[in-house]
Amino acid sequence: MRALTPQKIRVILAGLMIAMMLAMLDNMIVSTALPRIVGEFGGLNHFTWVVTAYVLGTTVSTPIWGKLGDLYGRKSIFLTSIIIFLIGSALCGMAGSAMLGGPNDGMIELIAFRAVQGLGAGGLMVGVMAIIGDLVPPRERGRYQGLIAGIMAIAMVAGPLVGGFITDHLSWRWAFYVNLPLGGVALLILATRMHLPRYRTEHRIDYLGAALLSVGITALVLITTWGGNEYDWTSPQILGLAALTVVSLVVFGFVERRAPEPILPLHLFANRNFALISAVGFLLGFAMFGAMNFLPLFQQTVQGASATNSGLLLLPLMFGMLVISVIAGRVITKTGRYRIFPILGGVALLAGMVLLSTINAGTTKLVLSLYMVVLGVGMGFLMQTSMLIAQNSVEQKDLGAGSGAATFFRSIGGSIGIALFGALFVHRLADSPAGSALAGEGGGAGVDPTALQNLPTQIREAVMSGLADSIAYVFVWAAVIVILVPVLAWFVKEIPLRGVGDKPETPADEAEVALAKAEAIAD
Repeated sequence: MRALTPQKIRVILAGLMIAMMLAMLDNMIVSTALPRIVGEFGGLNHFTWVVTAYVLGTTVSTPIWGKLGDLYGRKSIFLTSIIIFLIGSALCGMAGSAMLGGPNDGMIELIAFRAVQGLGAGGLMVGVMAIIGDLVPPRERGRYQGLIAGIMAIAMVAGPLVGGFITDHLSWRWAFYVNLPLGGVALLILATRMHLPRYRTEHRIDYLGAALLSVGITALVLITTWGGNEYDWTSPQILGLAALTVVSLVVFGFVERRAPEPILPLHLFANRNFALISAVGFLLGFAMFGAMNFLPLFQQTVQGASATNSGLLLLPLMFGMLVISVIAGRVITKTGRYRIFPILGGVALLAGMVLLSTINAGTTKLVLSLYMVVLGVGMGFLMQTSMLIAQNSVEQKDLGAGSGAATFFRSIGGSIGIALFGALFVHRLADSPAGSALAGEGGGAGVDPTALQNLPTQIREAVMSGLADSIAYVFVWAAVIVILVPVLAWFVKEIPLRGVGDKPETPADEAEVALAKAEAIAD
């Protein structure tokens, strides 16, 4: 790899931050607009699929994008992912319009186009992480952890605000069209200014492994979405999907062991730290996506906030995440130590979920804000630290595959979490008095915040109580899931990080690093 000056690295990092902002802004903008979309198209049962399709597309594509970057070079692959993301954005904005056949199939079209968007977003996320991993040594990455967290926080605050403004004053379609100018700027900057070393290796693309992984994960998400709602758990459809999941993933394991260039190299999991942090990432994605998608729904329907104000009301969550991420990043850069942070993050994440499981129709905005701060602290300790540990556990030649695998497990956790939480939410709501009230008032349109306020007082109170109870029920199960996060993080081995050109100060230091790496692999 040819040497890059600090100035060139800063230009590349600036371009990467714009691309990361692109993907993160979209998810947050759409989350705020979802109640209005459901109000227009109906289909409350498909509410979470607008998000699930996006995350599922991201999930199945991240290992593929990561491996393609290792084989073909990261720049061309990264730019391709941006183009796919922008095409998906344009199609999402046209869903249900006269151009594509009218509103009757609007929700189905939107879900399908969100999957296309997700395919591009998978390349954005893993590409940013892998390119930073190429340019910045492990110990110095702690310095950029705060920067990445800042971009995430800006996106998570600006996203709901932009989404709320668009939803309140324009059309929800602009929640997708807004990606086009921003993405065009990112594409231009990166195409002209991101000069990375070009390399190509002898390779064979693992198409069979990619297909088996996609089929297995999709079937698994369908099980969590349809089981107990669309179909009984013992129905032929669910049992058939279960069999397809098991067969696909088992065969995938055999294929990966023999593939010359596996999409998901199984030898990575021989490293204890990588295996543990992948599991932590799965659980983090499971919990995080659930929180981010149900909080705006609670704020807009139960607390009566406008779409714009619901974005502002997420500020406590972002504040907690940003402050902790910056502090953790600086400590890691200074000390080279990181093990304590995922442990603390797991404890705070669990505490946040437990607190959110107590919300009801009478919960005030102040109380909800305090609960979100705790949740944000947990996310701040975990988000970038988990990726740092994953990258530090693999060799440089596997950096793209390792980054892709780490992102994959976080994304698959999100896919399954959103699907399962959505199924739990819909099932709980249907069994409550609110379910009957919504059915009598037009189904999905009843969760449109504007329509909800126009319901008769008695029906409106029943609906808000049922919605609050159903959302709290989601967080009960999220708390059960994240109990494992601090437990798994406890067993991560501390391997000191090195900076640019760092050498062990003493033979004892060198022996410490070598022993830690050997133990991590042996375990």
